[in-house]
Amino acid sequence: MTGTLLQVEKIEVVYKRVITAVQGVTLAVPERQIVALLGTNGAGKTTTLRAISGFLGIDDARVTEGRIAFQGEAVENRPPHEIAGRGVVLVPEREKVFPNLTVAENLIAPVPRAASKAEQRRQEEIVFHFFPRLAELRARIGGLLSGGERQMLAIAAALMCRPQLLLIDELSLGLAPVVVGDLARRLIAIRDELGIAILLVEQSAATALEIADYAYVMENGRVVLDGDRARLKGHQDVQEFYLGQSGGTGGERRSYRDVKQYRRSRRWYG
Repeated sequence: MTGTLLQVEKIEVVYKRVITAVQGVTLAVPERQIVALLGTNGAGKTTTLRAISGFLGIDDARVTEGRIAFQGEAVENRPPHEIAGRGVVLVPEREKVFPNLTVAENLIAPVPRAASKAEQRRQEEIVFHFFPRLAELRARIGGLLSGGERQMLAIAAALMCRPQLLLIDELSLGLAPVVVGDLARRLIAIRDELGIAILLVEQSAATALEIADYAYVMENGRVVLDGDRARLKGHQDVQEFYLGQSGGTGGERRSYRDVKQYRRSRRWYG
């Protein structure tokens, strides 16, 4: 039976002691599953991810209400290094790699000092199994990598820390669809072969719902809908406002912000 690895219960995040960015957010990440957090820019997705990973402090923000539990232990407002040490590792949206270090140096940089050389080599072998392109680029400077190669390297560096839960902020941002598709397949392989759970923050619902077992939709700092992949892909409002399937004769893509009267189904809150 699959257990719950991460449980977020009704958290509220406040910036600079006055600005509430996230309110009442509840979500769960079971073991060995890919969970997606969807929504448009400014919905509160990245703030939620920062709350889980401990990186709120650099933005003068705190979890003021609710609880974040990893493997049953509270981790809200803990420092990032402590949360990473427990097995929760973040792949950030920006500044993914050290531009002045080589690929090999980028891989070693996040590894805990206590890890032996033999352990580092074993982890590198695992990383190169999933990302063989990085083995070919070991000596290349990070700043000279393409966008897709940087994303590969960022995920690979996170794997070097031997996570139990991988947090990925905007997998598809700025990347061509063919690159995104390749990365998505590699995430599935990582989940299947290593048993690592993944929480994926994405603006592209189409990308996320191709690989996620379960997903949550956020708007204005709140979760407004959740369900398994089949339910969300078949949900009329998700199709119209997030997947661009308007049902009209022209097949044009529309955002819910373009619709003057956006009426959410009551079952979203059910």
